[in-house]
Amino acid sequence: MIPTFVTDRARWPLATAGAVLAATAVAVPAHASAPLPALTPRAETPPLHDDEAGGNSDADDPAIWRNDADPDRSLVIAAVKEGGLRVYDLDARPVQSVAPPPAPGPDDAPGRFNNVDLVHGLRLGPSRADVAVTSDRGHDRLRIHRIDPARPGGPLTDVTDPAAPRVFSADQDEVNEQATAYGLATWTDRATGRSYALVSRRNRTAVALLELTGTATGSVTYRKVRTLELPSAFRLPNGATWTPCAEPGELPQVEGMVVDPANGMLYAGQEDVGVWRVRADLTGTPKLLDRVREFGVPGEYDEETEECVPGPDPGYGGTRLSADVEGLTLLAEPGGDGHVLVSSQGDDTFAAYDRELDEGNEYEGGFRVTAASTTLDGSEECDGAAALDKPLGRRYPHGLLVVQDGRETPAAPDREATGFKFVDLAKVRKALDD
Repeated sequence: MIPTFVTDRARWPLATAGAVLAATAVAVPAHASAPLPALTPRAETPPLHDDEAGGNSDADDPAIWRNDADPDRSLVIAAVKEGGLRVYDLDARPVQSVAPPPAPGPDDAPGRFNNVDLVHGLRLGPSRADVAVTSDRGHDRLRIHRIDPARPGGPLTDVTDPAAPRVFSADQDEVNEQATAYGLATWTDRATGRSYALVSRRNRTAVALLELTGTATGSVTYRKVRTLELPSAFRLPNGATWTPCAEPGELPQVEGMVVDPANGMLYAGQEDVGVWRVRADLTGTPKLLDRVREFGVPGEYDEETEECVPGPDPGYGGTRLSADVEGLTLLAEPGGDGHVLVSSQGDDTFAAYDRELDEGNEYEGGFRVTAASTTLDGSEECDGAAALDKPLGRRYPHGLLVVQDGRETPAAPDREATGFKFVDLAKVRKALDD
């Protein structure tokens, strides 16, 4: 499986069974079948509601910003779709709400912030600043917000260049089809100092590399460097060709992504397939590290129920992840130790893989985030996660893990709710070390 590069796009042939199965032959440790540890959160954000009364806010993806001058005043910045961005303090209390841009026309979609990540020390005019970079699925653009904790009215200020281009779409008609910017991770190349966003495309297999650049006026724009297309079809050992079941016209998309800054490797979760590893500059050959349990299971889309009806399982799937693969984050300890953490949405668990490339990113265990009390519940159907393994003041001296909860305890009857849970990172380390 050697990709062929053209101008800005890498294309893949049909993935062969030998390549796929060899890439996923990760040794299963003896404790893999044991019950996973249950970790409890320390705090949770107020519930968000995806309805008119709740501002169409739907929790999705968090990022953790450390205030180096005062770690106790560090922040969690979260994408909440049509609700825009929310900023929380370390007690999970709201600090700021940032609305997405409005729809450009009466028949167009409004802004919809899907994923968020941070860039530290990006040059903005004559100075440097930390920024939050967000994928705006509604407009097929990136939005960039400067972070200033001393700013009156809230720490985030929109510094997106008004001329910043669409990521994938040629015009507004294509934007309205919603095959737009979706998942997102940032990366600063240590060799060059240049900063990038890696952005996936909704209902497609594409991942684009965008270079972020500051303008003389202090705004931020971006340009596309290249695009990688991951496989959408896989040849199985029984000779069949398998494509994950989806609504007609949709391909298996990527959302959760994270880059290991130590080695410049991108880890990308193709939701119905598994976890890929590839160079963050999108060159080289992607490797499928692990598969979802549903890998290879045939399915037929039922238009009446808008669901896929699965067929018999041929037994080619993995043992640790259940579709969808969602939030990915990095627990990066000094010396190359640490883990790539992956949200296994289908069974409400988190899987941890070693960061060591020469050891094949071995699976090293997992955990659940469960209720701490009748009022502080756990994380279910998790969409996004972020870890920061630096001291964050008196509340989290060992670091913090923030995970999305797709089924937050409702604040009112018959009303769906989402939110975020804050977990002491010391609990995560202990669970993975035991």
